[in-house]
Amino acid sequence: MSLQEQINLPKGINSREKNTGEVKLHRQHYSSRLHLYTIPPIDEITIEEFESFSLDRLTVLKEFEATILRNKSDKESKEYMNQVLAQYLPLHTNLSSEAYPIQQERRKDHISHFILRLAYCRTEELRQWFLKYECALFKFRFINLSASEQLEFLKENNLNWKCASIFLDDKEKSEMKEQLTTSSPHVNFASETFFEVDFEKVLDLVKRRVVYIKGGKAYVPMRDQVALVMDEFRNRLDKTLKDTCRALPEVDQEGQVMPILNQLNHFKSGQGYSCSNKIEGQITADDIDQLTEHFPLCMRHLHKKLREDKHLKHYGRMQYNLFLKGVGLSLEEALRFWRMSFSETNDDQFQKKAYAYNIRHNYGMEGKRTNYSPLNCMRIITNNQPGEGDHHGCPFRHFSEANLSHTLHNAGVTDKVQIRQIIDYVKGHHYNIACTRFFELTHGGSKEQGMMAAINHPNEFFEKSYQSSQESSLGNK
Repeated sequence: MSLQEQINLPKGINSREKNTGEVKLHRQHYSSRLHLYTIPPIDEITIEEFESFSLDRLTVLKEFEATILRNKSDKESKEYMNQVLAQYLPLHTNLSSEAYPIQQERRKDHISHFILRLAYCRTEELRQWFLKYECALFKFRFINLSASEQLEFLKENNLNWKCASIFLDDKEKSEMKEQLTTSSPHVNFASETFFEVDFEKVLDLVKRRVVYIKGGKAYVPMRDQVALVMDEFRNRLDKTLKDTCRALPEVDQEGQVMPILNQLNHFKSGQGYSCSNKIEGQITADDIDQLTEHFPLCMRHLHKKLREDKHLKHYGRMQYNLFLKGVGLSLEEALRFWRMSFSETNDDQFQKKAYAYNIRHNYGMEGKRTNYSPLNCMRIITNNQPGEGDHHGCPFRHFSEANLSHTLHNAGVTDKVQIRQIIDYVKGHHYNIACTRFFELTHGGSKEQGMMAAINHPNEFFEKSYQSSQESSLGNK
């Protein structure tokens, strides 16, 4: 048995035809838009496809995680996730073949699933995370299939549970009428089909007490077949993840894939921030105090400490200076802002201690002349952990519970229940979700705008807040 057969891996990761630079023709045809991922891809893909496919799918899974954690209504969650899937991982029906590239969509979905198997098979924690949100994605897609598509899916994957040995005939159904109608009041008893399975196969239905159990058997309405499909999908994926983990040491002998897989494990969803997304008009050093109402908690804290101490240590200055650069502060105004802020430092010290040099360095005017971008949330959370006397970092990650509660209260979140909700996100290590919830609570809850994507960058927080205030001002005129 080949390695590909053992662990269901796509073969040909780095594959362009010699001398042409062209990717080989796709060799798989996808007759339906949903499957159990039991057959590995046979297409050859480029490194660029490998990275972009996996990041797009991971964005989708991360957004499912955020949606579930934030306890949004089913309607709101469905509308939001439909938008996310349409952007990153669409799967249109066969009827849409003239309007959409359905074969390319299905190829991307197929390959991206197997790539993430590689990235998330290596530890039990990673496997459980991937399993949970792949199941969420699969279930979301399955229940949104038409009835004919669901039946076709069951047929293609040999998941036909209506075999004679377990299918309830009219007599058996009539004898159990009272129990079946009590356990499944959501179905039309007269027209519904029921079948008998081992209760272990429908633990989700058992947990929700919507299925009749007798003698170790569960009597399931056909409309609840999604529970059986999910059980099959979950069991198969759980097994293949473990198989992949065992075979992983043999993968990527050329060393091209593992660096990408390592990055995927730490990936956070959301778009990167570009310094081109600045507020209209050039801001000055004198505007900063007024703009702090639009700052995320991390930058508010840095600004507050800068005003109190007339100084910030190196990493605090770097984090805050790059943020202000992204907001729209020019190098000239940045130098003026920091010089005024360091009011207890004379001009000679400001130059000799390299304060001015570091500011110019951030703007690409010193050293290697790299035009540095503002730090995203992942870098702030994971890099350069703050020590005594430091004020950089992420309050949701680095503050004590008492300090964070006090900071949230001072920032306008005064309801104890809301503070507790944010603290619970923090305890679950969902720092971006906690920050996003802070944004919602301090900007009207965003109910009229629907569910917002999780914030993954301090400048994204600022931009959303500033735009919201501008729109509000225009609406009041």
